[in-house]
Amino acid sequence: MEKILIANRGEIALRIMRSAKEMGIKTVAVYSEADRNALHVRYADEAVCIGAAPSNQSYLVIDKIIDACIKTGATGIHPGYGFLSENAEFARRVQQAKLTLIGPSPEAMEIMGNKLSAKAAALKYQIPMVPGTEEAITDVADAKNRAIEVGFPILIKAAAGGGGKGMRIVERSEDFEEQMHLAVSEAVSAFGDGSVFIERYVTSPRHIEIQVLGDTHGNIVHLFERECSVQRRHQKVIEEAPSCILTEEIRAKMGKCAVDVARSVNYTGAGTVEFILDENLDFFFLEMNTRLQVEHPVTELITGIDLVKEQIKIARGEAISFKQEDLKINGHAIELRVYAEDPKNNFLPDIGTLQTYKTPKGNGVRVDDGFEQGMEIPIYYDPMIAKLITFGKDRAEATQRMVRAIDEYEITGIETTLAFGKFVMQHEAFTSGKFDTHFVGKYFTPQVLNTQNEDEAIIAAILATHILENKANKSNSPIVEKATSNWKKNRKSYH
Repeated sequence: MEKILIANRGEIALRIMRSAKEMGIKTVAVYSEADRNALHVRYADEAVCIGAAPSNQSYLVIDKIIDACIKTGATGIHPGYGFLSENAEFARRVQQAKLTLIGPSPEAMEIMGNKLSAKAAALKYQIPMVPGTEEAITDVADAKNRAIEVGFPILIKAAAGGGGKGMRIVERSEDFEEQMHLAVSEAVSAFGDGSVFIERYVTSPRHIEIQVLGDTHGNIVHLFERECSVQRRHQKVIEEAPSCILTEEIRAKMGKCAVDVARSVNYTGAGTVEFILDENLDFFFLEMNTRLQVEHPVTELITGIDLVKEQIKIARGEAISFKQEDLKINGHAIELRVYAEDPKNNFLPDIGTLQTYKTPKGNGVRVDDGFEQGMEIPIYYDPMIAKLITFGKDRAEATQRMVRAIDEYEITGIETTLAFGKFVMQHEAFTSGKFDTHFVGKYFTPQVLNTQNEDEAIIAAILATHILENKANKSNSPIVEKATSNWKKNRKSYH
């Protein structure tokens, strides 16, 4: 593979291109009309416009991606994450075009893309499962009886689901029928598949995932875990590696289970096996994501392994160059997804222009982004601006470094999740490690960020008073001079 096409956009396209460049591989960007001036388009060796702004007219059109690959002479395609990255039909079309997909087989995608077939595959290796049904249920009366057998509260989940869609928590049997109808309807709307199943609802869950790598020679290793329990709308916003709650014994058991899950489908490439951990530290298999994850940088920082380079090497037919016993955890890493969202308004997406955009620097700080000052946040795609990652010798240092990095990050013109990230880093539940996936519901309210804004307003008032006194006395205070030159105030800002 001397040239690869990246079938994605933004920060992940740039991140893949940088690793490819270090390997001496030329890159091809694809872009929609909305991304004509995007950073990934300018960074690539070549770029091809594939359509109008909506993703269903550009980034999701398989024919356009493959045509761009053939036109430019690229022999490999890296799908990044999102868009076509877990699309088995896309993987097959790539194979039919005699191109190489930098990812797993379409068969592995299909099996792991459905939660029920994924469970069936994992059960061959006796992987722990949350008590519930192992097949799709369509009859409401039968489903209700099964739910009573499992015991309330229960969770109704879409078999083809993800991101919390088609998922309903049911506390009482009398609410079951209504909630099942809602779950099925939402599943059909979101995935075109109304299949649902039932699981016991774990009341205080932690979301733990294991990074795996598999090659075409039968070698599979895990690269330890990531804790992904701080979520909003059942979607991750803060991740860290390693988890502060796992013992070495549990870590080893979960790692082995993750490898077995990957082995059940002869997995190749980078993938992630997701588990739920209950209050007794018992873990249960949830699903497998057959792609690179958004949060992969925290694993890279604690292991020293470039996962994108490993993906490319595996796609070229190379064997993994290290064994499980060679891998060690070094330090601690935390990632904050910097979204163009307003945490004070239920994390609703915000759009606008990045009037100010300055990223933090310094030791142990990494920023994966795809924007620069003056650029517009498109309304057509995921609202993530960047991933802010910090690394330290231990969790405390990584946390303190994250707070410092958030304070240095300057974004004005839109609302972001930066202030929310700082709130989490400084909350006792997070610093103590005693939290679960309900962190936002338990501890976060818009008022906590308003309090931060009030503190800034007080500082501004005090500063203004000193400035007026300074002018009245016709004296020059170096402290006031420095403060007036550095103070920033903008309705949509975090500084």
